[in-house]
Amino acid sequence: MHCTEKYLFLKARSCYNQEISWSEIMASSVLAGKLETDVEIKASPQQFHDMFSNKPHHVHHTCNDKIQGCDLHEGDWGTVGSIVCWSYVHDGKAKKAKELVEAIDAEKNSITFRVLEGDLMKEYKSFSITIQASPKSGGQGSIVHWTLEYEKLHEGISHPETLLQFVVDVSKGIDSYLTQAN
Repeated sequence: MHCTEKYLFLKARSCYNQEISWSEIMASSVLAGKLETDVEIKASPQQFHDMFSNKPHHVHHTCNDKIQGCDLHEGDWGTVGSIVCWSYVHDGKAKKAKELVEAIDAEKNSITFRVLEGDLMKEYKSFSITIQASPKSGGQGSIVHWTLEYEKLHEGISHPETLLQFVVDVSKGIDSYLTQAN
């Protein structure tokens, strides 16, 4: 598949790196889930990572139709244990999320947020977002890998597939901003 974006809606990998079907996942847990997508960008992995780890309050400048703001609620920018509050528009509705910065790995250009409060917690018992930017093989640019891990409150809640397109759009907005700045 030669797409710049790849959605893994109905696939996962077992601990033995074998592909397993969605029905096998559902049999093990109808509430827990994991969605992933890759986005090819022109910016470097370090530039992209820096926007989320040290400058998330600048993200709204890159895609203000999606992200309205990010405020520091507790701690310091770029520090594990800090709490940030996002204002965003998803599925046409204004939403909020208070998130704990759970992990930052500058060497791997990776950051993990765990949602503590907000609109997502109305449907999910837990929700975490991991973003990792890696150098693109054979050229300039990066591949940004997004992982959404969650546990739904009940079976009637949908899997958050529309958030995958949201993070793709945010990634492209940030990339455009970063590459125009250079």
